[in-house]
Amino acid sequence: MTVATPKFGMGASALRVEDRAFITGKGRYTDDISPQGVLHGYVLRSPVANGKFTIGSLDAARAAPGVHLVLTGADLGHIADLKSGVMQKQPDGTRAPTRDIPVLCRDRVHYVGDAVAFVVADSRALAQDAAELIEVDYDSEDAVSGTANALDPAAPLVWPELGSNRALLYHVGDKPRTEAAFARAARVTRVEFVNNRLVCNYMEARAAIGEWNEAEDRFVLTTGSQGVHSMQKVIAELFGLEKKKLRVVTPDVGGGFGPKTFVYREYPLVLEAARRLGRPVKWTGDRTEHFLTDAQGRDNAVVAEMAMDADGRFLAMRVRLTANLGAYISQYGPYIPFVGVSMSTGVYDIGAIDVEVNGVYTNTCPVDAYRGAGRPEAALLLEKLVDACARDTGLAPDEIRRRNFIRPAQMPYRTQTGRLYDTGEFDGHMSLAMERAEWKGFSARLDEAKARGKIRGIGMATYIEACAFAGSEPAFVELNGDGTVTLKIGTQTNGQGHATAYAQFVAEKLNLPIERIHVRQGDTDELPAGGGTGGSRSIPLGGVSAARAGADLAQKIKRIAADELEASAGDIELEDGTARIVGTDRALGFSDIAKAAKQPDDLKGFGEFVQNEATYPNGTHICEVEIDPETGATDVVRYTIVDDFGVTVNPILLEGQVHGGVVQGIGQALSEDTVYGEDGQLLTASFMDYAVPRADTVPSFHFETRNVPSTTNALGMKGAGEAGTIGATPAALNAVTDALHRACGVGHIEMPATPARVWAAIHGAA
Repeated sequence: MTVATPKFGMGASALRVEDRAFITGKGRYTDDISPQGVLHGYVLRSPVANGKFTIGSLDAARAAPGVHLVLTGADLGHIADLKSGVMQKQPDGTRAPTRDIPVLCRDRVHYVGDAVAFVVADSRALAQDAAELIEVDYDSEDAVSGTANALDPAAPLVWPELGSNRALLYHVGDKPRTEAAFARAARVTRVEFVNNRLVCNYMEARAAIGEWNEAEDRFVLTTGSQGVHSMQKVIAELFGLEKKKLRVVTPDVGGGFGPKTFVYREYPLVLEAARRLGRPVKWTGDRTEHFLTDAQGRDNAVVAEMAMDADGRFLAMRVRLTANLGAYISQYGPYIPFVGVSMSTGVYDIGAIDVEVNGVYTNTCPVDAYRGAGRPEAALLLEKLVDACARDTGLAPDEIRRRNFIRPAQMPYRTQTGRLYDTGEFDGHMSLAMERAEWKGFSARLDEAKARGKIRGIGMATYIEACAFAGSEPAFVELNGDGTVTLKIGTQTNGQGHATAYAQFVAEKLNLPIERIHVRQGDTDELPAGGGTGGSRSIPLGGVSAARAGADLAQKIKRIAADELEASAGDIELEDGTARIVGTDRALGFSDIAKAAKQPDDLKGFGEFVQNEATYPNGTHICEVEIDPETGATDVVRYTIVDDFGVTVNPILLEGQVHGGVVQGIGQALSEDTVYGEDGQLLTASFMDYAVPRADTVPSFHFETRNVPSTTNALGMKGAGEAGTIGATPAALNAVTDALHRACGVGHIEMPATPARVWAAIHGAA
């Protein structure tokens, strides 16, 4: 029997209700907001990567036209440094000391872009002009920018007092058991590579508006974020304030991808300036500032080995990973390699692991969470290694995976890193993806490409990730006087479609069109707490809570209607904004029900789902590429995705999330690279030098799901926001490597596989 999908509920392809405002230019982003009397700030940034500095006279800057305030580090002794609270324990049980981020540097700078002074004027242009009048004397010293050589004895030290550039040391696994497995292995495969650094490049560059409300004795910060409550907590601590002394508001946000989670220096700066001047102060970053200063992603140097028996079954894995943390410890920076390590074994039944992570300081922008945050790094490491194992053993890529998959009968499965997978049918989605990708027909396409003088390759990645980590996200709903419903929740949309998705959960319980459900996020005055958006947690956690809040409100509406209609609540049905006695025409509209309520709480619903373990989305990506050997240019000609997300909430929103993530993953594999010179200068500080994917560089995707509901999540959901990125990078890289190996025996190429690198690999082999 086929069950019809509800028009507005879970599983329905409801169109996004928020898009009308965006496509008609009515979006409201931070930089669109200009409070009366607003002034503008500009940050003077260091042009050198490492060294001491002194600031001379500020008189010229302070006397410049339109200038109201000039701040330096000496003025901010009452504001604490930005700290990280997620240093994990090292093998000896200690936690490494952090190196925190000063709001303005005091006497040393540690990377190009480090903040030295803050100027406030009538316009940004006037503030910038004045900043150029500040006399700063830099005593430049040697810098270290490379990840792989940061621990070399001769490398310059970012923090000389530490005696080393090592920031932290993590270890996971059983070293003796792993060594024993390697000793008895029939074959060992080894890979060594760099997981290249990325700049996030969301559409909306960061901006912030600080205000001081003298009457209420508190600050107001307006900024694009991934959750206002974490911003409120961190910034209040910087100023030594109670949280209630700071209101944080987030309007529309043009992309987040992780880096908009964090508190940056400009946020306390605009607040401090607003308090001193008694006027609102706005700072809006430009694209160059984004390249220089917004937290960057990835940047690992990796050596990985797999021990196998004579049949190609995995016995043990050994990994030595160096993670570049940048010049300072960013908010979640130390946690990113740790969470990546926790997913080291992926979808495979590997009996022993030995993983060591060295976090290192370099004279570069701090590194933190970027879409997937550790899980893409783990998937790339493992899937590149597995393909190398296939080449070494002579097994097909699918066959070596099939031999080593965790089987459904082994679920629930505890990994060597302590992760507990509840469900998964990995061979199922791989086989379906191969069928959809016409894997068996590849040889014919290869021959056809050869006839045209092209090189062709096909690659896959079978990934799993951890998301929707243990915790909760409460939801609050209320019936309004006009018969509409408002949902308040502490996550933050950055373009994912929360206004539509959350409304679907509530609509299903109230049988109300989603256009009549208003979703509100982004104001600490409206909710006391919230977990924000990140780690694909919003819908798996917040969605369940929204559904429960909707069900709670539905019962209250039915009780009020029953009293008014002199019926039993069990005889009341809800439909299209009315409560009706089943089988009759006696009904009451939601607006009339709102008026009939005796207490305000009678119109409010609450829901909270507490999850005790992460969920584990998984899937298979298959990428097919064609390479021009004369130029090294790579075209992605086919791309197939079969994912297991447990349950699909909205197929249209889901497909958009996956497509966007895949493009980001392909970008890392083929074109994006953040390059620092030996002197610490950022050489890729604009779109002239940093190549993001374009619409004409990716094909149409084939995407479908083969869902196995989660037993951890109350509604069976697993999460999907990061998955596209996690599967795409290894699939695209494996496809390029496959093409090169077939054509000229090359089994390794570093990312990004740019035309220059591909051409060099082809002609170097020849």
